[in-house]
Amino acid sequence: MSETTLNRYQQLAEDIADGIRAGALRPGERLPSVRQTCAQRGVSPSTVFQAYARLESQGLVEARPRSGYYVRATRRAPRAEPQAAPPRDEATPVAVSELVFDLLESTRDGDVVPLGSAFPAAHLFPFDTLARCGARAMRRLAPARITGALTAGDEGLRHGLRRRYALQGIALAENELIVTHGAMEALNLCLQAVTQPGDLVVVESPTFYAALHALERLHLRAVEVATDPRDGVDLDALAGLLSRQRVAACWFMPSFQNPLGALMPPLRKQALVELLARHRVPLIEDDVYGELHDGARRPPPAKAFDREGGVLHCSSFSKCLAPGYRVGWAAAGRYAPAVTRLKMMSSLATALPPQLALADYLDHGGYDRHLRRLREALAAQRQRALRLVERCFPPGTRVTRPQGGYFLWLELPKGVDALALHQRAMAEGISTAPGALFSADRRFTHHLRLNVGHPGDRRFDAALRRLGELAHAG
Repeated sequence: MSETTLNRYQQLAEDIADGIRAGALRPGERLPSVRQTCAQRGVSPSTVFQAYARLESQGLVEARPRSGYYVRATRRAPRAEPQAAPPRDEATPVAVSELVFDLLESTRDGDVVPLGSAFPAAHLFPFDTLARCGARAMRRLAPARITGALTAGDEGLRHGLRRRYALQGIALAENELIVTHGAMEALNLCLQAVTQPGDLVVVESPTFYAALHALERLHLRAVEVATDPRDGVDLDALAGLLSRQRVAACWFMPSFQNPLGALMPPLRKQALVELLARHRVPLIEDDVYGELHDGARRPPPAKAFDREGGVLHCSSFSKCLAPGYRVGWAAAGRYAPAVTRLKMMSSLATALPPQLALADYLDHGGYDRHLRRLREALAAQRQRALRLVERCFPPGTRVTRPQGGYFLWLELPKGVDALALHQRAMAEGISTAPGALFSADRRFTHHLRLNVGHPGDRRFDAALRRLGELAHAG
């Protein structure tokens, strides 16, 4: 069988399956005849027969003698989502750096299918337009701007960012915004500004491994709070924790949290900000995925509900526009002076050329048009990945259904060791992010985070199917 034939019948089967799941083809409805499908799709009868046989093996259609193929009257219910698991209510020293380094090393190999990567596919971003914006901005650069843009960042870029905050109804205080070398520098500077070695920092459970890495580097202790795939941080559990322990800060990702993809509803974000304000605990808000929402309206960040300057809002262009440019920022509220001093003492300033390119792009590059295309591509690919997980992973697997971003979080059957699964997959050129990376005490032993932000990668479907086969093997 040729590769072309294989791809054609798989694609035909996938298209029909999409119609069944979307309700366009209803239970009991007859599929088009082989002759009709050949004419409509320009394929051979053997391709149609193979596609229909594939759908039949998946339980989506049934063959009726001398009548044809029909959509099955009963369909499998979608997989359940993972449940929030209460973590231990005690501080934990953090030591995840070796696991993180191993994962990052695996994603540098271009031959590896990057299901474990933290970045979406590079072809989704307008690098040619950004390059033209950068060249135009550098030609116009007045020498005085080079030193004028130290520490706080280029005023043109900061103006563009303040304007986008204003459109969300967030009025930043004068000099609150500091441009940084990516979001990670912003987050680290904010963490340093509000903590001392040995302090207790609350993180989500599961949480982004880079947060754990930052706590480890600064000799801070982590305490985890249960986080739901739908509603985000458990506010009752957090309130109890704050009443019992002296907490220096919280580091949360309320919008499309990594790894869960959880989106806290606006009222819960408001309640979170008010709870922390009562306890005078600062919130470091990691919002790098906020622009990658489904639907027309950007969900408000927690910063939108901040009335006392206690939310240090951090973001970047790395996940939504310009990976590799390493331009991020912090809107650090009442802690902005401390963050600015730390920035000056550590890296002094962020490189000016990428700031100028991004400032010009915000003015002339069609940022919102780009974001609409990016969101549509990621949403479609996320749905495609969910369908593959439904079909290919073992019974008992649970999977999140995020409303944005490009991560899926899988809870595998308890007998599956996710770290061992990761190692077996890596041996076949497929990376994953095993759940042990996402907790200070490495609790999530049968969980995986999958990056599904790679539309157009022909290796993706086969890699996800193979990962499901490996998971079946235990």
